[in-house]
Amino acid sequence: MTDNRQQTEPRPELYNVPFTTDSFNGMPYRALGQSGLRASAIGLGTWKFGYPETGDGARVDEKTAFAIFDRAIELGVTFWDTANRYNAASGNSERVIGAWLARNPDQRRNVVIATKVFGGMDGRTPNHSGLSRLNILESVYACLERLRVEAIDLLYFHRFDPGVPAEESLCAIEDLTRQDVVRYFGVSNFTVDQLALYRAAAQSLSSRCRVIAVQNQFDILHGESAAHAGALDYAARMGLSFVAWSPLALGLLTDRYLDLSKAGPGDRLFDEGALSIVADAQTMTRLGRLAELARAWGIALSQLALAYMLSLPGMGPAIPGASSVAQLESNAAAGRITLDDEQRRQIQEALQ
Repeated sequence: MTDNRQQTEPRPELYNVPFTTDSFNGMPYRALGQSGLRASAIGLGTWKFGYPETGDGARVDEKTAFAIFDRAIELGVTFWDTANRYNAASGNSERVIGAWLARNPDQRRNVVIATKVFGGMDGRTPNHSGLSRLNILESVYACLERLRVEAIDLLYFHRFDPGVPAEESLCAIEDLTRQDVVRYFGVSNFTVDQLALYRAAAQSLSSRCRVIAVQNQFDILHGESAAHAGALDYAARMGLSFVAWSPLALGLLTDRYLDLSKAGPGDRLFDEGALSIVADAQTMTRLGRLAELARAWGIALSQLALAYMLSLPGMGPAIPGASSVAQLESNAAAGRITLDDEQRRQIQEALQ
């Protein structure tokens, strides 16, 4: 009798898959809020990934982005953050991710994709922005096309919309999660009062539209923005993950700016005219103290900043950007650093 069962080649690399794990390729993972979704402690911000040749304002082209994505998988940096409006409302940050995923479909499940909707996009009428049901649904469907995926792992509202009832916006999220085109939900640039409003509104709906993460501005030099002060403490108390955007203060928390006389064209803070705003005398004094600690401990200043930030109550994954593979590798190393109580005390003193 002939055995017609399909014969397959053995795949030994699949035999030792752990039953459960808290890491991937050496990178620790942490829960997003009180959900079951977990993300790499160090993620990847893709704000400046795009197609510079089109004039979209991107600083990282597709070729460089692909190299960064390839290495990110190897390092376990699998929490990738983008938004539909990044790079002059071009959608190109999402397109670059989508192009890489199209070349690497076997990696889709390894990557946790987070994107955002709110701002004017895919049209110019009043219905093409904000958090109406119409704009949320149409924006999400457009994001799916650019990302070339069937579902968004974490969808953020990019900002609060005072002109739309919270219930309308949250019901749209509930419908999208029922369709399985959105898996989890978060918000960005929200105040404590706005977070509380959404929390109360979600309780009357379902767990599908509850906020698990809030992405606000934060770095260890400047803390939270004045407009959104208290959100980190709220996240810690309410079981949300605070995901900081610009965790390295637009690059200031790196060795690159310790000598401001060397800053010039090609440096992001210089190019964007922000250096004089963020690099005042008091800030530079504290930056110097932090750099001394980093040198004494044999790590980069950026790694100290990220590792300390990750130790704060309520803090979720960090999502620093990277314009090169070397920057990505340095950031990834921070996810494996555990600071002891004495090191944290010295950092706190340096920040005074």
